[in-house]
Amino acid sequence: MGYFSGIFDFLELKTYDFRVRLFASSKTTSDDIYVVLLDQPSIDWAAQERGWSWPWPRQAYAEMINYMNIAGASAVAFDVIFSEPSVYGSEDDAAFINADRDFGRTAHTVFFSSRWGSTKSWPPELNTKTFNLTNFDSVISGYNLLNSVENAEKKTIGAQFPIPGLLTTAGSIGNVTSLIESDGIVRRARLFTLFDGKAVPGLSAASLLVAGSDTDISYDQKDRSIRWGEYTIPAGKNGGSLLRFKGGDLDKYWPYSASKILQSAEAYARGEEPVLPPEEFTGKFVFFGLYAAGLFDICTTPISSTYPGMGVHITMLDNILKNDFIRESPSSLAPLMSFLAIAIMVILVLYSSHITITVAGSVALIAIITGIGFLAYYLGYWITIVFPLSGAIFAFLAASIYKYATEGSQKRFIKSAFSRYLSPSVIEQIIVDPSKLNLGGEKREMTAIFTDIQRFSSISEALQNEYADEGPKVLVDLLNLYLTEMSNIVLDNGGTIDKFEGDAIIAFFGAPIWTDQHAILACRSAIRMKKRELELREDIMKSEGAFYTALSKLIADKVIRPERPLYTRIGINTGDMVVGNMGTPNKMDYTIMGNAVNLAARLEGVNKQYDTSGILISEYTRAKIGDAFALRGLSRVRVVGVNTPLRLYEILDLREDAAPAMLDMLGFWEKAFDAYERQDFTGALDLFKSIYRENDQDRVAKLYLDRCEKYASTPPSPEKWDNGVDNLTEK
Repeated sequence: MGYFSGIFDFLELKTYDFRVRLFASSKTTSDDIYVVLLDQPSIDWAAQERGWSWPWPRQAYAEMINYMNIAGASAVAFDVIFSEPSVYGSEDDAAFINADRDFGRTAHTVFFSSRWGSTKSWPPELNTKTFNLTNFDSVISGYNLLNSVENAEKKTIGAQFPIPGLLTTAGSIGNVTSLIESDGIVRRARLFTLFDGKAVPGLSAASLLVAGSDTDISYDQKDRSIRWGEYTIPAGKNGGSLLRFKGGDLDKYWPYSASKILQSAEAYARGEEPVLPPEEFTGKFVFFGLYAAGLFDICTTPISSTYPGMGVHITMLDNILKNDFIRESPSSLAPLMSFLAIAIMVILVLYSSHITITVAGSVALIAIITGIGFLAYYLGYWITIVFPLSGAIFAFLAASIYKYATEGSQKRFIKSAFSRYLSPSVIEQIIVDPSKLNLGGEKREMTAIFTDIQRFSSISEALQNEYADEGPKVLVDLLNLYLTEMSNIVLDNGGTIDKFEGDAIIAFFGAPIWTDQHAILACRSAIRMKKRELELREDIMKSEGAFYTALSKLIADKVIRPERPLYTRIGINTGDMVVGNMGTPNKMDYTIMGNAVNLAARLEGVNKQYDTSGILISEYTRAKIGDAFALRGLSRVRVVGVNTPLRLYEILDLREDAAPAMLDMLGFWEKAFDAYERQDFTGALDLFKSIYRENDQDRVAKLYLDRCEKYASTPPSPEKWDNGVDNLTEK
């Protein structure tokens, strides 16, 4: 902490406090710590059963100590200062003192303060255990009580000790003065403090001392920790150890009402079964404190603004026993993390060509820094995160401003000109290497794709007729949804949107960025479009809205098929095309032209004549896609405007996604079609019947089945057969 004069301290402390609250319940407490609370139910019980008003007679505490003596508790720590004689007389004090002497393992309380402490030196009759220090010279000032916030401007410290009789019987005296930080919050506790040359243990350490722990402790400069027998206690700012709080109250430490202890002591004395058997407390560290409203002290901790003061000492003992303090990271770690964060952020912003990568990388970097801080806390370390986060955010802003200010006009032109019909990834590639973009026309091999919705004019007319006012809006909303979904698929696969013509999409692959995978990407896009179309269709037919009503009417009128209420035909062709910016100086389109483009448009319409599942490709595209797709060959055709016959293929799915039944069908299809083209119509008929029998929705199989039935009975003439070429007369 303290970087740049502490300007990050406030935020860092707040993020640390959030980590404390977030993980407060993630660690278990020690099973060896019990709490006895003098709460309101205990006060009410004592008033009714014992006739005690407040304050209680010291006899009550004597009874509880005697019961813990019988139980064999390891220690009893009182978070109460018995600094004045009992109002019930000296005999009452004597009962308490005698019980204290008999037990011998009581930790009593001392409170140090510059305001209220009346004793300025160590009482001569007080001969309890204090620490013997080794190697503390370099850090000893941190244990000086004058270094606390409360005493920052004071010069002397006084103490409030228990009454003289308890000074001689106490097993140890424990300091309960809180270590308050600059923002008024208690995050740490000292193992000991210095008073009049004595290393006075805190109340938690006093409990361990009376239970038999050694008084010798040493400081490990390298590890910044205190070695105390089997315990290792990290010591940081002002000698304080960062506490791992484990809850907002004392419920996790087996709290018992003082009345239950007294009732158990009574029952045990009478030979009856006590409410709380003595063995319940055997070997336990017992803390006693006031918990009725207005009686107990509270402090502000990261976990609560009304945290019981006794809870700080209990947490300290719990952390010692379980060795799960929070340890501070080396002071050099935060600047190092900040330097790395700034360097990574600058590289991300200035050298990443893709805005998505920049944003995702920046978010990931911030998440990683934050995650490191939170994970480290869970593992027991406080790693500063505000300093490196601030560096990363500042670097992002500064680098972004610099990049925007220095980005060339050519890059801004490319983004503006192509953002509507190129995928972001393609635009980013062009920005990185503008030479990939030829702003004039050029000829290159590419793949074009044409799509069109079946019977869209009929759908539009039905909506207009049924919904005179709402129909246009419904139609436009549907069309916008459809075009957006389908266009995104093209862009995701690296394609370029040429234009929209009503419900039709014209797109191409292989420009402006060249890829030899253009045919595969086009076919992959077509399959994804058909699958997305099916999802949209299911959503529409479940919606029961205006579009659903119009489609239902068209289905009832047999204008469209019930299995194809929303149906796209797709034509794909590969070949040499001219691509570039074409138009006028004031209005240009980045578009394609050529015979290969026209053929793709023709194939889209040919789907209707063969009644395919929706995707037709040419033999030129087939030659470029290898075995990546499940497809079947159809007849060679002469399409309108193209005299040379070419083979058609229907794409059904990606081969890796195709069902076994589909692959089996394609095996039968190959044999059937081979027999058909050899004019073995009888043999082909049986195979096509088998295919159609398995799937009566296969309209292409039905088409060739009908042809075989016709040709088997009346073979075609050579002129009619024309080597199996179909002459198509419709576009």
